[in-house]
Formats: sequence, structure tokens, C-alpha cells
Amino acid sequence: MSDSSAKYRAIPSSEAYHSDVHEAGVGGDEPYSISERIHAAARIKWTYFLLGCAILLPFNALFNATSFFLSRLAGSQFYPTFSSYLSSVYTLTKLVCQFYCTITSKQSSPSRRVSASLFAMIILVTSLCLSTLVRGAPSTFFTFSLLIAACMAIAASYLCTAVYGCAAFLGASFLQAVLSGQASIAVAVSVVQVTSSVIALWGSKSVSAKAMITGGRDEEAEEIAARIFFGVSAVFLCITLIAFTWLTRQSFYQSVIGALEQHRGERVPDELTGLVADERRSPSTGTNSHVYQVFNKNLIFMFSIAYVFTVTLAVYPAVTARVRPVNPRIHPLLFTAVHFLVMNTGGFVGQYSCSFSRLAVWSGKEILAMSLLRTLFIPLLLLCNVNRPAATAPVTPTIHSDILFMIIMLTMGYTTGYVSTMALLAVSSLEHNPRLKGRREDVDVAATLGGSCMILGLATGSLSSFGVQAMI
Repeated sequence: MSDSSAKYRAIPSSEAYHSDVHEAGVGGDEPYSISERIHAAARIKWTYFLLGCAILLPFNALFNATSFFLSRLAGSQFYPTFSSYLSSVYTLTKLVCQFYCTITSKQSSPSRRVSASLFAMIILVTSLCLSTLVRGAPSTFFTFSLLIAACMAIAASYLCTAVYGCAAFLGASFLQAVLSGQASIAVAVSVVQVTSSVIALWGSKSVSAKAMITGGRDEEAEEIAARIFFGVSAVFLCITLIAFTWLTRQSFYQSVIGALEQHRGERVPDELTGLVADERRSPSTGTNSHVYQVFNKNLIFMFSIAYVFTVTLAVYPAVTARVRPVNPRIHPLLFTAVHFLVMNTGGFVGQYSCSFSRLAVWSGKEILAMSLLRTLFIPLLLLCNVNRPAATAPVTPTIHSDILFMIIMLTMGYTTGYVSTMALLAVSSLEHNPRLKGRREDVDVAATLGGSCMILGLATGSLSSFGVQAMI
């Protein structure tokens, strides 16, 4: 430990092998038994896994439904650049809101932020589900979609900062549970999308050979697929809200996370002393100057995290969703859905591989090098069978293979998950990050800053996608 003024209740040495329990400090000595504390830690981890899923659900719900949005804008002036507008509005709003949530994270109850954010997401996703039943002018739908994207970004920002701060406070394994949840929801959302697309195409009456061969839009199938997709997403958010509400009412959770629920200026109850740190004893924690110091010392990790997502969002989904199958027997709606699944599966495997010590890379320089090498994905994807504007002269794609395109997407997904997760874990690790100098009170600050840099990278990549699309 460092010279931090934080105090923690000790766990007997015979229990040291229960690392998750030790990190969370669940239960202390009494009145919980060892078995009860193990089960308590497991419940907390599973709930934070669901919260990790919920953090990225808005992002995945919006971008995986690109085919539906484009079907409503077909033939309008908004069609060519809608994906870039959608990603830019979402990520820029999230960047600004994330900054506000970060600097105010010590001033409000994390549990209230989590509950309110989840409730707002349920309302917004339900609105998207209902929008599949209504048709309107492309300009109206364009405005509606961007407004929903901005509102979902605000809700996701409040949720992200609250969950990251609490998870980092509880320990590395709980933060890993959140990150695993984020990777898992991407795969789960893609599976739902592929399934709903198959169901929609099977039941659609307007599927034509022309739509399959020319890459035209099948509006009926896309509406059905989106309706199923948004409906399932809303149900999942309801389940997550119920699970978190149940968790916050459990005494074992309140005993651990209780100090973070205290507003500034309020007295921390005596029974919590020794379980968690009293933030008021460390005057530098949470101040703007202290946040800047933590950021500056860990700049190599922060840049690596941001650049990973800058490269990814520069082409995904703005360019990748416009890639059409070379095989004329594959329907474009299904091809696009599968490409999302392949990308997100790669991201999940990449994040999961970070849990194996032999595959872990903790060096800031090595993580930075891997982040920079990912720039190669941009020219590679531009060489694929991208659907170009009608006025553009036909161009024979250099990469004329659906399988090779999917391999590129799988690799890009894997490196996105692996490099970003390793950077996030490394920057908030007292054991592997000497820049923290053993200060436990800096762990949640570093983790939150890492999450903010991820949003910065997403915003930068979204804006870059306009330039990349101009090259098509």
C-alpha cells in the first residue's frame, strides 16, 4: 500500500485466496461467514456484469440498427452520411456529458445515477421500438433519430461514470466484470440482430431477387427486424434495473459501497469506518488539479485508449455497413447483420483474452505500439466491396472476397477489445502501473479518465468518418 490515508478492514490471512472478497471487502469480520461473503461478492460481480452490458447497449442498439435507419432515409439527402451524423451526435454528446459526470462524480449518489440512467434508457429504446410502427418524412425521422441518440448518450454517460467508479473502488475483478459485460452485450445484440433479420426475411413478403443482387433495401424486413431487436433490448434493460435495485437493498452491498453514497459534507457513519476510505481525508482527490495530474502521468495509456476507438469509429459502421456481399445469393440485410456479429465477437474474444496472464501486456509502450498499428485497418476496408454513390463510376474492389472481409472485421474487433481492455486494466492497476505510486484513491480517477478517453476516441473517430467516406 501507499501512503494513502485510507483505512480498510483486514481480511484474515486464511482467507487471502478469496481475492474477489478481499478486493470488495464484503462483510468484514461479522456478521457474515466466509461462504456468505463469497456468495455476496459473486452477486455483486454478476450485477456489475449486467451493468457493463447496459453501458454499451445504447451504442450497440443504435449502430446495429443502421439498416433500419437507412431504410427510412432511402432516396433522401441524409442517406449517404447518416451513419457519420449518428455516430458524431452520439459520441460528441457523450464526450461533453462524460466530462461533466466525471467532475461531479464525487458530488452525487452513484446508485441514484445508475437507476435514473437505466430508467431513461428503457423509455428511449421503447420509443425506437414504437418508431418502427410509424412512417414519416425522412427529415422528421432524421431529426428524431439524432435526438434519441443524444438523449441515450446522456443517459449512458451518467451510467458509465457511476459504474466505473464503483467497480474500480471494489477491485480489479469487478472492473473486469464490467468490461466483460460490455463485450458480451455487443455479441448478444449482434446475435439478436442476426436472428431478427433471419425471422424478418423469412416472413417478409417483399423480398425480391433484385433487392438481393443490387443491394437494394427491403423496408418490411428491416422494420420487423428492428422491432424485434429494440423490443428485446428494452426487456433486457428492465431486467438490469430490477437486478440493480435488488442489489442496492442488500445489507452486504450497502456495507461496502455505502461511503460512496454519501454527499460531500455529510458525516460517514462510524460503522463504515474501516470498511472504506473517507474521501474527505484526502483533500486532493476529486479536485480538478488532481484529476489533471493523474491524466498527465498516465498520458500514454489515455492516448492508446482514445486512438483505438478513433481508428475503429473512422470506418465502423460508416464504411463497413456500406460493404456489400460479392456473392449475389447473400441478402445485404443479413450480410450487414453478420458483419456486426463478427466484429463484436472479435471484440469479446479480445477482451476475454486479457484475463489470461500469458496474453496480458502491461507495458505502456507496447500498448501504444499496438494501438498505432491499427491504423492499417482504414485502407484495408476501403479496398473492399464498398457500395459507392450511383453517380460514381464503378470500381472493381481489390479485396473481392466476402470471407476475407469478415476476417478483417474479426481481426479489427479482436484488436479493439484486446488493446483497449489492456490499457484500461493497466492504467487502473496498482500492481502494474507504477505511475499510480500505490495510491488507491487514484484508482477510480484513473479508471474514469480511461473511460472518458474512450469516449473522446469514439467522438474523434466519428468525425473522422466524414473524411474517410469522402474518399469512397
